[in-house]
Amino acid sequence: MQVILLERVENLGGIGDEVKVRDGYARNFLLPQKKALRANDSNRKAFEARRAEIEARNAEARAAAEKASGKVDGTSYTLIRQAGEAGQLYGSVSSRDIADEIVKSGAKIDRNAVVLDKPIKTIGVYDVRIRLHAEVYASVKVNVARSADEAERQARGENVIASAIEAERAQANAAAKELAAASITNDPAARAE
Repeated sequence: MQVILLERVENLGGIGDEVKVRDGYARNFLLPQKKALRANDSNRKAFEARRAEIEARNAEARAAAEKASGKVDGTSYTLIRQAGEAGQLYGSVSSRDIADEIVKSGAKIDRNAVVLDKPIKTIGVYDVRIRLHAEVYASVKVNVARSADEAERQARGENVIASAIEAERAQANAAAKELAAASITNDPAARAE
């Protein structure tokens, strides 16, 4: 289906571009969201008559998004979640969770603005893109941890899972040495010498 774009659509084109898309994409997304019009003579004439208005509205929306981007870009958010010993979350962190955390801090964004390729399923620090407008993006850091102390250690750059494994290994070695020392003192043959 041929459509005329009413706003910039990522990986498709800008305002006024006439592009060919799949019928389902046009019927289910572009047309209902008012991002495009069917490409026919009457719609082309209507678009050209309203082009200045559409571009002015887009410029206003972009300016508002750039202003909001200044508040959000580069900020860091901490999400405390339950996780197993290996750092695997019981559940996952979705775009809705991140959007809710950003809104709690006072910024106004839609949960659809958070761009996650897949849900976050392990603890760690992640860079997440926020799409505030078709042409304006911001980047935030999301620190997923089991506790506030762990989140603080992760923010400093420490790998808490590796640290926990190393501490466990050191504790096991110390226990083995203690056990070896205790077995030597309890051995009657070792006492006779």
